[in-house]
Amino acid sequence: MRPRLAVLTRIRRAALCCGHTRRLSSCAGSGLVVGSSREVVQRLGSKVEVRTAFISEEEEGALLRELEPGLKKKRYEFDHWDDAIHGYRETERLSWGAACEEVLNRVRSAAFPEGSPLLGPVHILDLDKTGYIKPHIDSVKFCGSTIAGLSLLSDSIMRLVKEGAADEWLDLLLPRHSLYILRDEARYNFTHEILKDEESVFNGKKVPRLRRISVICRNLPS
Repeated sequence: MRPRLAVLTRIRRAALCCGHTRRLSSCAGSGLVVGSSREVVQRLGSKVEVRTAFISEEEEGALLRELEPGLKKKRYEFDHWDDAIHGYRETERLSWGAACEEVLNRVRSAAFPEGSPLLGPVHILDLDKTGYIKPHIDSVKFCGSTIAGLSLLSDSIMRLVKEGAADEWLDLLLPRHSLYILRDEARYNFTHEILKDEESVFNGKKVPRLRRISVICRNLPS
């Protein structure tokens, strides 16, 4: 796994260099997606989605009340088993209270086709303010065509870079309380990462990255 991640890290650095010189707004006009070219933005337009204000502050509070007691028992780790994450705590959760289950059912309805078999546990990833997620592609052995995640506590930037073609990239602005969805080509052919605070710049503007918790749902491979 480590040799593959070394390649992905080089892809990320190359994308940063070209990203400073070419930034085009999404043709959809959402203001949440910029890319290396209009063609890339249009091609991936149906494969990436950011829904702002998907949850309310009260719903975020309900999720945090369920998650914080377990997370506080864990230490932030700075060495991930496959070197993909730095400064994180993580857990999985199968059972939720009624308010949180209602939120997760909305996520499932928004992101996955009806009847799509889902990965049972919901993945919880808690990034320290100094933490970040390195470029990676989720395992096709365990995860299917769609990844959907809620963003709690902080805005952040997700960067997608085409594997083997560092000049093709997208940046997604993920506001606090938003839902992001990656499907098909965006999920399989592009690495994704969450930028560290000092690199967290979207379309030329600084986006402060604080502690961030993501609540991630995935479907099973077909």
